[in-house]
Amino acid sequence: MTSASCKKYPKILLSIIASLGCLAIFLILSSSSLISSQTFGSAIRGYIYVVGRSQEADLIGTASDGTVVNFSHHSNILGSKGAGDDFQESDGGFGCDLYKGKWVYDSGGEPLYKHDSCPVLTQTQNCQGNGRPDKEYENWRWKPTQCGLPRFDARKFLDLMKGKTIAFIGDSVARNQMESLLCILWQVEVPNNRGNKRMQRFVFASTSTTIIRIWSAWLVNKTSDQFDFAPAGVPELHIDAPDETIINLITNFDIIVLSSGHWFAKQSVYILQNEIVGGQLWWPDKSKKMKIDNIKAFGISVETILTAMVTHPNYTGLTVVRTFSPDHYEGGKWNTGGSCTGKVRPLKDGQLFDNEFTKIMHQKQVRGFSRSIDKNTNKSKMKLMDITEAFAYRHDGHPGPYRSTDPNKITKRGPDGRPPPQDCLHWCMPGPVDTWNEILFEIIKREL
Repeated sequence: MTSASCKKYPKILLSIIASLGCLAIFLILSSSSLISSQTFGSAIRGYIYVVGRSQEADLIGTASDGTVVNFSHHSNILGSKGAGDDFQESDGGFGCDLYKGKWVYDSGGEPLYKHDSCPVLTQTQNCQGNGRPDKEYENWRWKPTQCGLPRFDARKFLDLMKGKTIAFIGDSVARNQMESLLCILWQVEVPNNRGNKRMQRFVFASTSTTIIRIWSAWLVNKTSDQFDFAPAGVPELHIDAPDETIINLITNFDIIVLSSGHWFAKQSVYILQNEIVGGQLWWPDKSKKMKIDNIKAFGISVETILTAMVTHPNYTGLTVVRTFSPDHYEGGKWNTGGSCTGKVRPLKDGQLFDNEFTKIMHQKQVRGFSRSIDKNTNKSKMKLMDITEAFAYRHDGHPGPYRSTDPNKITKRGPDGRPPPQDCLHWCMPGPVDTWNEILFEIIKREL
């Protein structure tokens, strides 16, 4: 190495150090400016994700009045009013548990649609159209502990679902969710109704996206002819055989949202391996003990239908199993004076009453899901949409006595304290049920 070349290197080194110093100063000043100007919403600002060894994130926010709002606990306690756009924060990854969180009142928010802007909305769930006087139930947003749940973007959903078909299969609560999705999408495009007696079918022409609903109250094979000592006319459920209509159609669907459970409280006969083993509101021989009650029958039915789907040789779609939807008949059942009259906001922690039927039905459903997913032999995916616990707090979200447009309907308790007839099972639209579709959209984004 010459002496001339040795003299050149210190000058080059000093030049590099000076350049790096200038770049560092620029980045510090730019970052400070960005932080000082960035706004994350009207009420909660300064989100900080602290990821520990468990890979679970704690979310801490600062309210506009300086109050710290800590979302790090897995609870359903009610949050502060005026949360605004903070719900738009995405989870930044797919590790967030969407089902642990709390309900937060969004004073500046609007429902995803108006009660009079959706012609397919079933009138019995049109709470505002039926005269319900309060509206606060429309503005409670679900806030997962570890992330945000973005407001449903109808156009993005249709773009993501371009050329695809999503089917809702189940009972009237499945219809409730399907109509909610239709009402949300209706705000950006009016679909073509191409349904028939076998199924409801709506096609959004701009993206060739199809929304389908198929009625199947029990999801298993049902007959009504006389069978052994079961008379004709009573629904006979072959709980070890899937509903053939579903199985014959599933290869046409990219996404299936499956749900059931509530019809197992209705009259039916349970048949297993071609033998009558039990019944609900039907059992002629009181001296003979039933082998299977309605709760066990439900668990078997879940495993039956899901196993048939994950072992179907040609099914490659995504199955989303929406868990048991809690009802809120307090003081009785739907036909024995149960009521949700006057409930105007979600329950707080410690106020949740223990619904044993909902709890055990949820357990049976989750167990059936787990047992069937272990049997997967095809290329399909199956995800559990576990809404049961979060929605146990939403006793305010049902139609209650506001089930019709009749101006003379009774909406208050009588002089004897008895409540009027009401619906504490289905959900008002717009209302909490719209959150199901925001969660569903997140699942689809993760899996497609």
